[in-house]
Amino acid sequence: MTQPVKAVVIVGGGTAGWLTAGIIAARHQARMKAGGFSVTLIESADIKIIGVGEGTWPTMRSSLERMGVSETALFRECDAAFKQGGKFTGWTTGAEDDAYYHPLMVPQGFSQVNLVPHWMRAGQGRSFCDFVTPQGRLCDDGLAPKTITHAEYRGLANYSYHLDAGKFAPFLARHCTQKLGVRHVLADVVQVSQRQSGDIEGVLTKQAGEILGDLFIDCTGFAALLIGKTLGVGFKGCGDVLFCDTALAVQVPFDTPDAPMESQTVSTAHEAGWTWDICLPTRRGIGYVYSSRHQSEEAARETLLRYIGPEHKDLPVRKIPIRAGHRETFWKNNCVAVGLAGGFLEPLESSAIVLVELSAKLLAEQMPACREVMDIVAKRFNEVTMYRFGRIVDFLKLHYVLTKRTDTAFWRDNVDPVTVPERLRDLLTLWKYQSPWFFDELDRLEEVFPAASYQYVLYGMGFETQVAPEDTVDTALAAERLLRENERITGEMRSRLPKNRELLMKIYEYGLQPV
Repeated sequence: MTQPVKAVVIVGGGTAGWLTAGIIAARHQARMKAGGFSVTLIESADIKIIGVGEGTWPTMRSSLERMGVSETALFRECDAAFKQGGKFTGWTTGAEDDAYYHPLMVPQGFSQVNLVPHWMRAGQGRSFCDFVTPQGRLCDDGLAPKTITHAEYRGLANYSYHLDAGKFAPFLARHCTQKLGVRHVLADVVQVSQRQSGDIEGVLTKQAGEILGDLFIDCTGFAALLIGKTLGVGFKGCGDVLFCDTALAVQVPFDTPDAPMESQTVSTAHEAGWTWDICLPTRRGIGYVYSSRHQSEEAARETLLRYIGPEHKDLPVRKIPIRAGHRETFWKNNCVAVGLAGGFLEPLESSAIVLVELSAKLLAEQMPACREVMDIVAKRFNEVTMYRFGRIVDFLKLHYVLTKRTDTAFWRDNVDPVTVPERLRDLLTLWKYQSPWFFDELDRLEEVFPAASYQYVLYGMGFETQVAPEDTVDTALAAERLLRENERITGEMRSRLPKNRELLMKIYEYGLQPV
């Protein structure tokens, strides 16, 4: 039990495996260089990357920076582009003008004053997003969040990335092996050996023999080779809350190489689900996520074709099954499930990759010193990860339960109270009388989605909160000052920032200044 944890073995590559390897290796560089700690990643050459969403959350910037990744190289080698949030069209009423933004910038002075009551009193028909942040208008103008003079990972507006998932994992692999000392084993796992205690002792590979370890991380995707097949941890589905269970993905070329690029993910609601539309420099990644209980595959393909246009009818479409849910526990014995092996929820709001980042960061920071304390760390990890999955389910369901659409069974079924988690039902009742705000986050560190995100979705979709009388004159004055500041910053950014594609071209040519 006092055996030190010195050899970490990650089984499975892809974005989950390599992000986990990089985050752990970067955190434990001193130990690795001293020879007292190792990170090994085993992956099969035959497993293809699923790469559904191609969108990330702003945490990716800090993750990559901590790993020592060059942001310039990320743009050049992964067909990356800027993401400043999500635009949701058709989710509330389905009318032509039905759209709202979930930007990545929080409202002005978010930790000082809750601007929701002030918007409700003085918004004068303006969207909540435009009232409190510049970012929706930056997206409307097709602008980038920074200029070529900003250093890597710095900018005027908060941002994340759209990227080619098929290029991102190999890019991370090169960085991890060349810069961080991660050992890469290209081999097929044919057998898993266990100790009498149930701990995993090692994995036998076809090409590289047996590889032993102290801590194993399962990144084998839906196969869940270690956590599921070996340790028998069950899977808890949540299809009764989130109905979408299938995705149809297609890559659509731009009409011209210099076509304008959106700097937000566009999520458009349809009869039985929604499409994502993500601009990369060379193409658009588009997919239709739908419920097979509410629409046949043939009808879903017709929906996708209507969206991309008949001129693209011959493009290959990839069908991807989605099993919404998560493991009953994520860390059992000396095995941790990260990525799809731990669970998957539909790719709305880029939740899959951010869960990988947060899990890997927690694992790296709480790395058990020895087997004796591993179960204590595992208990913490399981509690936090279960909480995060639950909050993501709540947040995704929020997008559906606020709809006023009644045109199809899909939307009608989504507002059935039976399909809404109890915590979300309670919050919706609370939010009728007080809006979510900064202090709602104090019970948990690193909430996946901050209270600002709930504000953007709630008030973007027309939710109504009763406005209480202003508590102090000072609060009203502070709100007025923040709103004036938002207008000033919005004007400054719109005049200063370049177009999205324009900046990408400059990054390719000149590069960004390293931090």
